[in-house]
Amino acid sequence: MKEIGGYLELENFSGVEYHQGLYAMNLCRTALVFFLKKVHCQKLYVPRLLCDSVTEMCRREEIPLEFYQLDNHFLPTGRISLETDEWLLAVSYFGQLTDKKILFLKEKYGRIIADLTHSFFQRPLPGIPTVYSCRKYFGLPDGAYLSSPFPLELPEISHDSPAHMSHILGRFEDGASPHYGEMRTVASGFYQAKPAGMSRLTHNLLRGIDYPSVKGRREENYQTLEEYLGEYNPVSPKYNPDNELSGHRIFRTRETFRLPFFQPPEGPLAYPFYFPQGVHLRKALADVNIYVPTYWQNVILENPVDTLEHQCASNILALPCDQRYTASDMTYMAELTKQVINRISN
Repeated sequence: MKEIGGYLELENFSGVEYHQGLYAMNLCRTALVFFLKKVHCQKLYVPRLLCDSVTEMCRREEIPLEFYQLDNHFLPTGRISLETDEWLLAVSYFGQLTDKKILFLKEKYGRIIADLTHSFFQRPLPGIPTVYSCRKYFGLPDGAYLSSPFPLELPEISHDSPAHMSHILGRFEDGASPHYGEMRTVASGFYQAKPAGMSRLTHNLLRGIDYPSVKGRREENYQTLEEYLGEYNPVSPKYNPDNELSGHRIFRTRETFRLPFFQPPEGPLAYPFYFPQGVHLRKALADVNIYVPTYWQNVILENPVDTLEHQCASNILALPCDQRYTASDMTYMAELTKQVINRISN
């Protein structure tokens, strides 16, 4: 029977989700596997620079994998020839996989899937399967979108959100540190997740977001960090190789690893900052309450130090520039970053 009365629940928001007409699912990795199973994928080509949450789920679902290396523009390199029912996953690292590059890969390989986990605000291209993560951009218990050129029937079950909300609500009230363990527990549980529809709660929260404001704030914060750190950042177009902090040149091996210059994407996920002692910088920043995630810990462990994949995973720091922060927060973080680099360098 319908319930009437009693205590009040969360309000129903009346806005519109940013991505309309896509398949709404629980997680990006499950959306990818769901699509691959529906098209009877016989092998998926994936980059070596990839989170093991994706590869482990593919292995669990018995989807054969073949790894490829990246060139200096973060595009597939080497001999790759897709057979019938084989697909290639193209990943947008820090929003660098532009529409032009996606169309180039589509022309070259045919069956590609665009992973826009780092590019929430980039629209899907017609005829190209695309996956997005909502949790990378907003405080949500679940959430992903799948764009498919083929009609699909989503799983009947939906994600169980209440069990994955405690760390989000806890941080809202009293900060991240007291609830870090809860976050880790929730994240580890996702490794066993099955494809499911997006939860009703997440749909509702996504209808309450001011997307133009979020996108604009991220872009403004990115530009502020670029203004203060660009000349010290080897992956920035503003990088000055003659710049020195305390007599120590930040980067001497750019040519060795042939890292590209990163262009500012729309609604950026984070500000990528390269430092050759990235592990030490990340730890030192955490000591002053600046928390920088390690996106690809498995890549650091599995690839030789002299590979582009290892260097990117270990030494490119994703400095936060999201909608929670203002320009003054960015200048504060930039100054602390320079101070920490000085200390490490000496």
